[in-house]
Amino acid sequence: AAVPTGMLALLGTLLWAPWWALDGAPLAELSGDQDFQLFLHKNLEFTRKIKGDVAALQRVVCDTFQLCKEEELLLVRQDLGITQAPLEQCHSRTFQAEACFSQIRDGLRAYHGSLAAVLELLPGHAGLVETLQLDTANLSSNIQQQMEDLGLATVTYPTEGSGPLPAFSSHFHHQVGGFFILANFQRFLETAYRALRHLACL
Repeated sequence: AAVPTGMLALLGTLLWAPWWALDGAPLAELSGDQDFQLFLHKNLEFTRKIKGDVAALQRVVCDTFQLCKEEELLLVRQDLGITQAPLEQCHSRTFQAEACFSQIRDGLRAYHGSLAAVLELLPGHAGLVETLQLDTANLSSNIQQQMEDLGLATVTYPTEGSGPLPAFSSHFHHQVGGFFILANFQRFLETAYRALRHLACL
């Protein structure tokens, strides 16, 4: 079913606003679309699960390699070419539902690929990494399907560094690369989660 134009306009108004400003937003238009609300609530839970699995892997990297604090590794990071998948369309003044959902979907696909480096790094935790990859792919597919169901146009944004993973010059660089892939993914998920949560609270 197509989404009424008014609903898309309301989505835009809400998501570019600062998060603190959303609490007083008008609720009537969005709350009426039960399918959209069900999608948001289901994928909030899914995103929360993925965040928990990323956090578990971050603890493994900390325990195994003593790589725990980002500020201690920033100099090494500059050599690795690992970038954060963008999500600025989820809170920009020119917000469009298509753009925000497209960036979440594209970012999930990029991190799904990046997790291959984490899998190589932590063979003893392959089950958890593979579950995370599967969940990441499924959440991306859910968002793609919902966009199609809502009649939203698919937009593909070029993501920096979304090509092949960097060739790590040493095992230590591989370890630090894995650390930053997980740290970036966790930040990405936090932003995506906030966007979904505030829509679901309407």
